[in-house]
Amino acid sequence: MDRSALPIGIFDSGMGGLSVLRTALRMLPDERFVFYGDIANAPYGTKTEDEVYRCARAVTGRLMDEGVKALVIACNTATCAAAAQLRDEFPDFIIVGMEPALKLAHDQCPEGRILVLATPVSLASQKYRRLYESYGEHAVSLPCPGLMEFVERGDIDSEELKGYLKEKFGPYLADGQAPSAVVLGCTHYVFLKSTVQSLLPAATRVLDGNEGTVRQLRRRLEQQGLLSAARPAGERFSLGFHLAENAGKADSLARKLLRIPE
Repeated sequence: MDRSALPIGIFDSGMGGLSVLRTALRMLPDERFVFYGDIANAPYGTKTEDEVYRCARAVTGRLMDEGVKALVIACNTATCAAAAQLRDEFPDFIIVGMEPALKLAHDQCPEGRILVLATPVSLASQKYRRLYESYGEHAVSLPCPGLMEFVERGDIDSEELKGYLKEKFGPYLADGQAPSAVVLGCTHYVFLKSTVQSLLPAATRVLDGNEGTVRQLRRRLEQQGLLSAARPAGERFSLGFHLAENAGKADSLARKLLRIPE
């Protein structure tokens, strides 16, 4: 079989990776995708790095057995904990991960305060520390335990959510030095972008790493001659879901977040 016709695997601990899938569907419209949400083991962000690696390795093995031509780890936490080991284990396989868009924020707002929202595991990782050492001169790292669970419940604009965010942002809005940029360092948080923006000054930029990740995926596929041929006009995209736990309810939420009709 022509490997270029195989699907691309995308996985996350839950629904957050759907924000990356949504970007990939837009930027790579001729590709087929398989999404795996490891809901049974969510959240990853409060596990140890070893626990996250074991979860990520199990999902990677399942998707590779199913037959994918590339893998996107659509989870900042899993990227920090598992991407390097997985690339060592599968050196000939395309594995693309995530990282908080701190470099992008630094480039766009070199002198302004930057807030980085991410899980505790992501912020404690060596990968993030290296990124911070290079681009974090004006950055503040904000661990957000519990924030991804709002998205997992389908809650992206409630008063409870706004209260959580107001508490996080409060100290940085009250001192007269409003942030120039807020980095959404977890793929779940991308679904909260409108709500986050509504609580910040209009001039504050809210940034994420999804487009950069998909651009890197495209480059890697081009390098290996694995981009799919153009899809016939009018043919709908091909997408498969694997949602490990409460599949019916999760499928409905996934379609809501992706804006796919039932």
